[in-house]
Amino acid sequence: MKRTSMFLTALATATVMATGAFAQTFTIGLSNGWVGSEWRTQMIDEAVAAAEAWALNGVTVNVIVQSANVDVQGQIAHVRNYINQGVDAIIINPNSPTAFDPIFAQAAAAGILTISTDAEVSSPDALYVGIDQKGWAMMSAAWLAEELGGTGRVVAINGIAGHPANQMRVEGYQEVFAGFPGIELVNEVNANWDQAQGQQAMQTILATFGDIDGVWVQDGMADGAWRAIEDAGRVGDIVATGEIRADFIGRWAEQGYTTGASVNPPGVMASALNVAVLKLLGTELKDGVFEGRYGNALYLPIPFIDQGVFDDVMAAVDGMPGHHSVSEVVGPDAARNMFFQ
Repeated sequence: MKRTSMFLTALATATVMATGAFAQTFTIGLSNGWVGSEWRTQMIDEAVAAAEAWALNGVTVNVIVQSANVDVQGQIAHVRNYINQGVDAIIINPNSPTAFDPIFAQAAAAGILTISTDAEVSSPDALYVGIDQKGWAMMSAAWLAEELGGTGRVVAINGIAGHPANQMRVEGYQEVFAGFPGIELVNEVNANWDQAQGQQAMQTILATFGDIDGVWVQDGMADGAWRAIEDAGRVGDIVATGEIRADFIGRWAEQGYTTGASVNPPGVMASALNVAVLKLLGTELKDGVFEGRYGNALYLPIPFIDQGVFDDVMAAVDGMPGHHSVSEVVGPDAARNMFFQ
């Protein structure tokens, strides 16, 4: 099966150990507070695989997984459980940007490294390793506006209201569209990152705002939105952002969609785990490496899918199940080169 460096699905296995010439063992707790999509399942699976791959470098990484639909307090309980178990590091896909500050401070006081991924957190006691969610949205919004020639009536279908990643994405596309005087943002709705709700939202939008030209929509909701566009016979006259799942990419090819998609790889948690292990081994971060609104972010590259790379993308998902998302993991060598001295 063909693979490209841009859409890497295998973990790097090269030896990166300038530190720790002897075997070491670490325990890392993984916390996922929402299980409403296969993307989250793939995220956990890729992180577990990344942990196992460290054995090739003489490092044993044991992972403990807590993955469930919980509110913020339930996810704080995840972190508290890990503190009580004495893990070496915690990697969390957080349900809030700010609510974890006190519990992360407790983890730091216990000598536990904490890293958030997929959504940034305000805590000075945590790092963030993941994509810039605002930049992710700005990339696809700019693509949409340019495909429309800088003019048109656009709607937005968003994820879970109040979720930190969703909020940053909203800020991103709003900022981009504000820079195009000819783009009119006529409606914004939430469909909770759910394909069926995305399809229903798009059906309602088409019935209410029939003369729209473009749709900015996130993740799996894009699959539902495009199904509604197909049902309405409007594939040829609506431009919309897309999805990174294998089943959607197949339909993209079959239906000839005018679409493009920023990639938020499920491998972000695996990338965060590789950063965590390097930190636990005592490797020092480069000066000036942090970015983000909270000054604690290590941003990963954001691939973009359009017709220019479509053949490579098709090859990368060939033979994968329909729910498989295009992914990329920053392996130990790459993480070291990007972030560490």
